[in-house]
Amino acid sequence: MILIVNRFLLRKGFNGITLWPFVVLRNKQLKEDTRLLNHERIHLYQQAELLIVFFYIWYGVEFLVRWFQYKNRHLAYRNITFEREAYANEKDFNYCKQRSFWRFVNYL
Repeated sequence: MILIVNRFLLRKGFNGITLWPFVVLRNKQLKEDTRLLNHERIHLYQQAELLIVFFYIWYGVEFLVRWFQYKNRHLAYRNITFEREAYANEKDFNYCKQRSFWRFVNYL
């Protein structure tokens, strides 16, 4: 995980984004936020499993489907399969060590 601090690459309300192999953070204090870093680490695993490009395609398509479904961008984002897995396990700091391959499908 390569950490980059740049608030201009993030939308308002977001503290981090994973763009394999980089994790972009809003400010340098977030480098100490273990929960956020674990959340982003889960996304790194997801991206690697889907050979990066397929992750972004799936993520974008699912976001559009969820946006149509919920009529709310925030709810759509929170219900993307990849985000559901990351939010559900961001407090489990051993999760990535024990996580099985393609585990995100359990969050469909």
